[in-house]
Amino acid sequence: MFITFEGADGCGKTTQLVLLYEYFKAKGIDVLKTREPGAQGLGEKIREILLNYDGEVSDRCESFLFLADRAQHIDKIVNPAVASGKIVLCDRHIDSTVAYQGYGRGLDIPRIKMLNSIATNNIRPDLTFVFDIDVKTSMQRVGQEKDRMESAGFDFFNRVRMGYLEIAEQEPNRIKVIDATKSIEEIQKEVVKIVSELI
Repeated sequence: MFITFEGADGCGKTTQLVLLYEYFKAKGIDVLKTREPGAQGLGEKIREILLNYDGEVSDRCESFLFLADRAQHIDKIVNPAVASGKIVLCDRHIDSTVAYQGYGRGLDIPRIKMLNSIATNNIRPDLTFVFDIDVKTSMQRVGQEKDRMESAGFDFFNRVRMGYLEIAEQEPNRIKVIDATKSIEEIQKEVVKIVSELI
């Protein structure tokens, strides 16, 4: 099973991924946690460029770097883990590229979806959580020290948020929107309930 965690920076998705990972571990379930970009090896090098490169990066170049990382990640980490019977929990995946580069940067969304399909060889998550939070709160949670992506500004992140909600409307069977303003404990209970029903 392949479960992805999505949302703007500061939404709490990584915290919820770790909590679900620990929940599965406690149940004796074979589980792997990973991330995009930069799971390990080559991906870590790509992540360093994406988040910390201090020169100009064109919007299309940014998209292709994410897609290159995704192809490596699916082929070398996700697919082998799922094939061996693991549940894979991934921090960001295809929907991030649609939300950030499509809705946020204004690139052609159908083309991004097509490129996502090529990068993943048409592999899609079984379940995706989108942790929704207003932009002001998410930016406050991120704090003052921001990487290149986190520094994009209010309007950009508002477009990203609206993008995530639109994607979720298009795929309600796969994508579950979670109110990320609730407490960590409340959100965890909701996540566990949804996952348990699916398993």
